[in-house]
Amino acid sequence: MSISSALSAGVSGLAANSTRLANISDNIANSGTYGYKRVDTSFESMVINQGRGGGLYTAGGVRASTSRLVDQRGNLVPTAHPMDIAISGRGMLPVIHAAALASGPGTQRELVMTTTGSFRTDDQGYLRTGSGLVLMGWPANADGTISSQPRDSATGLQPILINPSQTAADPTTRINLRVNLPADDAVAGAAGDAWEMEVEYFGNLGNSERMAVSFTPEVAGAAGTRTNRWTMEIRDSAIIDDPATPADDSLIGVYTLEFQGGQSGGGTLAGVTTVTGGAYSAATGLLTVPGANGPMTINLGRYGDSQGITQLSAGFSPANVTKNGSPVGNLTALEIDESGHLRATYDTGFTRTLYQVPLVDVPNPNGLIAMDNQTYKISPQSGAFYLWDAGDGPTGAIAGYAREASTTDVAAELTDLIQTQRAYTSNAKVIQTVDEMLQETANLKR
Repeated sequence: MSISSALSAGVSGLAANSTRLANISDNIANSGTYGYKRVDTSFESMVINQGRGGGLYTAGGVRASTSRLVDQRGNLVPTAHPMDIAISGRGMLPVIHAAALASGPGTQRELVMTTTGSFRTDDQGYLRTGSGLVLMGWPANADGTISSQPRDSATGLQPILINPSQTAADPTTRINLRVNLPADDAVAGAAGDAWEMEVEYFGNLGNSERMAVSFTPEVAGAAGTRTNRWTMEIRDSAIIDDPATPADDSLIGVYTLEFQGGQSGGGTLAGVTTVTGGAYSAATGLLTVPGANGPMTINLGRYGDSQGITQLSAGFSPANVTKNGSPVGNLTALEIDESGHLRATYDTGFTRTLYQVPLVDVPNPNGLIAMDNQTYKISPQSGAFYLWDAGDGPTGAIAGYAREASTTDVAAELTDLIQTQRAYTSNAKVIQTVDEMLQETANLKR
């Protein structure tokens, strides 16, 4: 009976608009929730097979379907904390629930994803949000590099653990020696006094050591003849000289330096001859000496380089001596760069990479299963995940000092609310009309 189908259609209309009202209510309630993805409601008609002949029509009604638009991106909101993290594009942060930490290391934990989070270290040092989401990442090696990790599995990911009282030492491995040697000293018959200098460097344990370098001019030959030749000796204070032996144990390198005396390139380095110690590379301008804390690279400059070690008619001048490394430092700050590298900064200025946070991507983000606290997990509809370096492939860059705003447009939701209210009222009117018609039918018996 058509009138009965009209009643069913009206009821389905009420149910569909109730569903839409609930979604609108949820969207508006979460308009200020960071990382919230709005829920969209669409209506689909239902058609009942019509009987042949008679021109009868049976109303099928309407059915509501909902979907969370995970692929929509909210605006990035600047914040004042470096570990407020968002993503400027596609991709999601890998996280686990804090309760999963109790399972211990080596246990397979359920990986969930979120697009933004405000992460802080807890009492154990884990980087987590207030809602209990722990950030995951690949641990860095001692030299700051990241080992090759599986991209289609979460087995390589570890909860990011930060020790607030963590200290670190950055050993010196390279010294840039920019020195001018007085040209008037490298003359036959001159006094031949050596010039000495010391360069502080830092050992493997953060200890302060000294590298002593002396330059002795060659003064043999006919009086007044410019030799343009010096002997450079390098000593390491970390090596204790044994007085019982004739050799100077602290002496780690002896080199003969020759300089240009001609019009072209006068005063620049022309030759380096190794007497003892590591070899000099003319291509790079580097020599390597065997220090107590391991090989040490010293940059003298290439041949003809005016920015390297020089011999000019000026006083002895260690013009620009620089080095890498730093003493033992205390952790002062954490920051994450656009590629997902989590770096620790120490009060000595030393910066070390601790972890790399990859981004999770799936073929169909809207197919993910939504969970509490703006998190999502894999479903058959979403497809399998893949771990990308931030900014690589389809993923966007990671942004620190930022949170992703809700994708809810309150003005649009209020407009939809008015439409939903009108549609609900109209369906209620249909049911009221059908009720009145059925009442009239019942009154025919009187």
